[in-house]
Amino acid sequence: MLRRVIGYGGPYRTLIALVLVTILIITGLSLVPPLLMRSLIDGAIPAEDMGWVTRLGLAMVVVPLVSGAVGVLQRWASAFIGEGIIFDLRRQLYVHLQRMSLGFFTSTRTGELMSRLNNDVVGAQQAVTGTFVTLVSNLIAVVAVLVVMLQLQWKLTLLAVAILPLFIIASRRVGRMLRKVRRSQMEHNAEMTAHMQETLSVSGALLVKLFGRIGYEETRFSGNAGSVRDLGVRQAIIGRWFFMALGLASAIGTAAVFWAGAVMVINGSLTVGTLVALSAYLGQLYGPLSGLSNARVEFATSLVSFERVFEVLDLPLDVSQPAEPITMKSVRGSVEFRDVSFSYAAGNTGGLESVQRFTMRGVTEGDDGPPRPTSEALALTEVSFKVEPGELVALVGPSGAGKTTTTYLVPRLYDVTSGAVLVDGHDVREWDLLELARGIGVVTQESYLFHDTIGANLSYASQDATPEEIRAAAEAANIAEFIDSLPQGYDTLVGERGYRLSGGEKQRMAIARVILKDPRILILDEATSHLDAQSELMIQDALETVMQGRTSLVIAHRLSTILSADRIVVLDQGSVVEQGTHDELLAHGGLYAELYRTQFRAVEAGLAEN
Repeated sequence: MLRRVIGYGGPYRTLIALVLVTILIITGLSLVPPLLMRSLIDGAIPAEDMGWVTRLGLAMVVVPLVSGAVGVLQRWASAFIGEGIIFDLRRQLYVHLQRMSLGFFTSTRTGELMSRLNNDVVGAQQAVTGTFVTLVSNLIAVVAVLVVMLQLQWKLTLLAVAILPLFIIASRRVGRMLRKVRRSQMEHNAEMTAHMQETLSVSGALLVKLFGRIGYEETRFSGNAGSVRDLGVRQAIIGRWFFMALGLASAIGTAAVFWAGAVMVINGSLTVGTLVALSAYLGQLYGPLSGLSNARVEFATSLVSFERVFEVLDLPLDVSQPAEPITMKSVRGSVEFRDVSFSYAAGNTGGLESVQRFTMRGVTEGDDGPPRPTSEALALTEVSFKVEPGELVALVGPSGAGKTTTTYLVPRLYDVTSGAVLVDGHDVREWDLLELARGIGVVTQESYLFHDTIGANLSYASQDATPEEIRAAAEAANIAEFIDSLPQGYDTLVGERGYRLSGGEKQRMAIARVILKDPRILILDEATSHLDAQSELMIQDALETVMQGRTSLVIAHRLSTILSADRIVVLDQGSVVEQGTHDELLAHGGLYAELYRTQFRAVEAGLAEN
């Protein structure tokens, strides 16, 4: 894992080299002041040389001035490296998550993903720009100070470093403790973020209010926030004890050197100036030694952030781009299901719960791996049917029959467990993912809109669309008149998830968006049963417009769609039980005839009366 972490510094080799050079310069300059004091005490003052004294005084001003200027350069370089690594990690995480299948997102809370993209990435950046610079700076400082101290008085130097085991023991013990606390903190922070995202979104806030669960959610949030608070207090206390131990070790070493040095001065084997210089170097020795001990602790805790980032990056892509994808200029529009079986359990990544947990020793913590699916029940079993270019095929069946699952497999939101889904005679797993997406348009049962303007939501289907093309799509979807009636027209904000619009308006917006995309294959889940009669009529008219000249696979909720279909595919418990036209299936007297009698006949009678 350390090699992998170091790899992120590759693009910033030049800046890292600059940081190392500035560290060397600053460390070298930090060695000068004690030598100046020694020269002042043992040389300039006894010689009563005011010119020497003046030069030494100027040098004491120039040294920190130059060191500060170099420090500014170092901070700029390290900040640039850190922010660059944040960008690289966030982008890599976001791109990887965008390529995960729909199953991953159905198993993962959005708040947890936000926590990984924000908190964990920042923690990983701190491991590089903060801990790394501190570690290298202190290491160089310790070596440099020891070299100078050995030149001044080797016996006292050996006495000063005799307490080194105390630093090592403290850092090892505290490092293990803080690492566990840090991981718990990040997990509870992710839990708190996920809870906030769920309950403070429009849908979540509405649900909480409608069911009167404000008090319950306050209690839940207080529990999560309280855990984060308690872990923060524990981390602070452990850190305080740690620094107290380091301070005690430094005090013991300093006292020992002062006592032995005083004895040597009294005996005449050491000058006062040398003892003063050694005492100054003691601070420069024990400070970096404490920093090295603390850096080990910080590095261990910072690596938790990298672990959590890598856990997500290492999640396998269950719907991946083929090595040699098929590239075609356009999609003709034929769709075929060939002995397709599908299980959600088999294709489920398990979300973030399935990620591997690292430790410093390279073994997993806690459980024995991702939770195994308790059931391998098939959502679809050996489904076979074909849709020719330009045909309209209606999917009909009782609730839970597998209709929506069938439509998910065409744009490859999931991959089949066995069999194959073919578009234009080629397995969708062989298609370039972007080309496949461009050739297929989907209107889902729940229309999603971004918190943006109407125009921006419509043009999401085609970034190059002109205002005239956007308006033409809106007119075809029977939504243009409504948009024109708004004070800000196409610049009107729709609110989060489009909550400022009614269900029918959102649905017509979704249809206009698909019209603007102009796909050859159209997949529709007619969500009109919960709308008023006027909205339902307008949406049905828009659907008939958008289906013209396209291959259409429709989950049919309306009798008019079923009657106009070239073929009806009847699904039950994940299997195709009947296929044919409306009249053929009625004559057969099977499941479709039963569904017609219970669900559609009353609608047909109502249409006849009108």
